[in-house]
Amino acid sequence: MDVTGIPFAFPGLADRVGCFFQTREGGASMDPFDAGNISFTVGDDPAAVRANRMALQKRLGFTHWVEAKQVHGVDILLDPPPGDIEADGEAEADGLTTAEPGRALVIKTADCQPVLIAHRGGAFVAALHVGWRGNAQELPLSAVAALCDHYGVSPDSLAAVRGPSLGPSASEFTNFDAEFGPAFEPYVDRNTMRVNLWKLTHDQLVTAGVPADNIYAIDLCTFSLPRTFFSYRAARTSGRHANLIWLS
Repeated sequence: MDVTGIPFAFPGLADRVGCFFQTREGGASMDPFDAGNISFTVGDDPAAVRANRMALQKRLGFTHWVEAKQVHGVDILLDPPPGDIEADGEAEADGLTTAEPGRALVIKTADCQPVLIAHRGGAFVAALHVGWRGNAQELPLSAVAALCDHYGVSPDSLAAVRGPSLGPSASEFTNFDAEFGPAFEPYVDRNTMRVNLWKLTHDQLVTAGVPADNIYAIDLCTFSLPRTFFSYRAARTSGRHANLIWLS
């Protein structure tokens, strides 16, 4: 019952920072959550969810599981205490940080963008849940500012990677003007009403001060690859993946 996923290593940090973007393949959950769902709140069998979380811990070797109740906002939990791998997070936030080794920061997604951030000196890591609402509220900008203020570093000391999420060919927003507004006009194709959220997040990180050369991406569309990823747009009753970053 091995869970599957895509490991990522920041250049120069492979021995200090672990990153893993889970897929839906492998795991104990049954249809429609098959097979790797890690969320207790979508209607899945709790025993299967626990089994999937434990399988991730066994495979990746982290000590603690840390997550938040994601609400599509801009709040960040700075250095939260260890969480409970057998329960969904209770504190509302869409970002997490830690400077403690072994604490895996977990972002749950099924189309939204998981953005994992590492200090290039290996001092701390962070994880963001960037849905389109997070983009519209400029979460990448405020999160980078909060990280830098909290840890006393500059943005050019950070590196970031964006994981699998809703791709430009699938991100239609028929209410773009109300949901985004004129400031985001460069990112919408008016012929299709699709928004390039991948580029938007990249540009917001650059605006926040993260060097473009330090920003990486896994350009896999969750909607377009239903056998590999959960997608809320494709199926409202859907599981969630775990996207994790931790200090070794």
